[in-house]
Amino acid sequence: MERFLKRKERVEIDIDNLPADPGLRPSIWSYDVNDRDGVRRAYLLKGPHQPKNHQFPQTTIGNIARRFNSKWFEDFPDWMEYSIQKDAVFCLYCYLFKPQEQVNTSKGGGDTFVGEGFKNWKRKEKLLSHVGDHNSVHNKARHKCEALMKHQEHSISALWSSKEEKQKKEYRTMLTAAVDCVRFLIRQGLSFRGHDESSSSNNQGNYVELFQFLANHNEEVKNVTFENANAKLKLIAPKVQREICASIAAETLAVIMNDIGDSYLTILVDESRDVSTKEQLAIAVRYVDKLGQVIERFIGVTHVTSTNAITLKAAVEALLAKHSLSLHRIRGQGYDGASNMRGEFNGLKALILKDNPQAFYIHCFAHQLQLCLVAVAKNHWQVKHLFEMTSRIVNTVGASCKRNDTLKNIQREKILFHLSSGELDAGRGLNQETNLHRAGDTRWNSHFQTLISLTKMYASVLEVLEIVKEDGIHDQQSVEAGVLINAMESFDFVLTLHLMIDILGITNELSQALQRKDQDIINAMKLVQVSKQRLQMMRESGWVPLLEEVSRFCNVFEIEVPNMDSKFKARGRSVRKCEDITNFHHYQVDLFYTVIDMQLQELNNRFSESSTELLLCVTCLNPSNMFSAYDKG
Repeated sequence: MERFLKRKERVEIDIDNLPADPGLRPSIWSYDVNDRDGVRRAYLLKGPHQPKNHQFPQTTIGNIARRFNSKWFEDFPDWMEYSIQKDAVFCLYCYLFKPQEQVNTSKGGGDTFVGEGFKNWKRKEKLLSHVGDHNSVHNKARHKCEALMKHQEHSISALWSSKEEKQKKEYRTMLTAAVDCVRFLIRQGLSFRGHDESSSSNNQGNYVELFQFLANHNEEVKNVTFENANAKLKLIAPKVQREICASIAAETLAVIMNDIGDSYLTILVDESRDVSTKEQLAIAVRYVDKLGQVIERFIGVTHVTSTNAITLKAAVEALLAKHSLSLHRIRGQGYDGASNMRGEFNGLKALILKDNPQAFYIHCFAHQLQLCLVAVAKNHWQVKHLFEMTSRIVNTVGASCKRNDTLKNIQREKILFHLSSGELDAGRGLNQETNLHRAGDTRWNSHFQTLISLTKMYASVLEVLEIVKEDGIHDQQSVEAGVLINAMESFDFVLTLHLMIDILGITNELSQALQRKDQDIINAMKLVQVSKQRLQMMRESGWVPLLEEVSRFCNVFEIEVPNMDSKFKARGRSVRKCEDITNFHHYQVDLFYTVIDMQLQELNNRFSESSTELLLCVTCLNPSNMFSAYDKG
């Protein structure tokens, strides 16, 4: 019993995500005895780790490699592997089958080609002596590798040849149908499994139900599946579904890697927490294919235990090494604005730049614009107050279906009244039923839609809040509704609301333009400059039109407009602590000018003249129209 309790617990091995770099692999003898052949077979199927077009460091091994014009592995045996992490050569056959007792000794090479790697290029003859005669440790390991693969091939071929031609045809028909179902579900992004997949279930899950649907509408498939198939070979088990998915993923990635070939590439990296609260790192690549088209492809997602830059870099390198891509082929990096990503000294950007100075960092223009809006919203009290009140209004009015229906009915009646009085124009597509848009935390252009809908439904929202205030079930709801009514009927709220609609209207057009897939650098930079100019024009001549518009709005809804020549008194402050300024100065200087200046400053910081000029200069290398944009200057 004690021996059973002390027995080492077997760790599940993910065959599809084994370390690719030989310098990072654990010893083959550290795997469970039942897993070793599977691990060996996976490495042999993948082949030796030989990075494509790797830029070797200024070391002896790098000098040797550069003599072969960076196509080092084309002139070397297929057993030889190169570790980017350790800058050393390893032997794939010896790693997989060298006896454990010989790995930790100096006899027969010891750890040279297995553990630490071969680096002593002053003694290049050791490469030939490592192979040795027909009875050497290396050749014995090679024979074992060949025997392992032949045994698998013979087993599969023997099993397949033992089947009759009719059975082969039936199995191929069933497998083709299963693959078609998997392809459909993957393409549509649908789940495979069901809550109850038993034969008595009314809904066995998407995969089984689709498989059954296909069989019901194809007599050939129906004759070889489900009740007409072998009880142990129906191809509906979850393990079979996962294996087909893995095969499709492997084939898709093989096509992507073949398309990339020797091209330079850009990596796009972002981390996010999934539903199981695990931090996942998603990686995509951008490259130019053989037709000159810019292609963007997702190549994988990997779990990371930490979000610090060192861990993220190791994960990126491991995923690239898995597909035989070198870090030195990267010419661009694209991340968000987090410090662990774009930090100047210890961020992921800086760590990759140390290894590859040509991997320039580019921050997404649309994301930079979002950060500009976030900075303004966080750093100005009245703007922060506006968005906070707006969020609470949307939550209160949209807290129940009853309030939503009430809001729609009130708004419908008001529209019908204004149509009958001639205040609104009737026409196709006009005066559609709408609701308060809920703003998203990560998409700040959604705040623009929220403010627009609040302005259009201003009177209806006030009426709903009045109903909540009077008929609120709980005291807290009534008090909250009263607070929101007081906020909405204040001049400060209305002025800030219209100001942010004007500013977000300018930046929203820029945001939509920057997110277009067919947008080029020249147009993007011109749009940034135009947006800056429009904000500057608004600062210089937009105050009077804004004040007139706000005054008309306040008169319609009977909101008191303060005398601009009177002394300004801030709420919550005593008269003695108030600054000696007028309302005009407060609203024009402290609010209007300050918010626009903050927006302009953020735009200038994130879209500086130097970076803008650099990007415009790069566009002269655009190959379209026979390099018509080329400018030597």
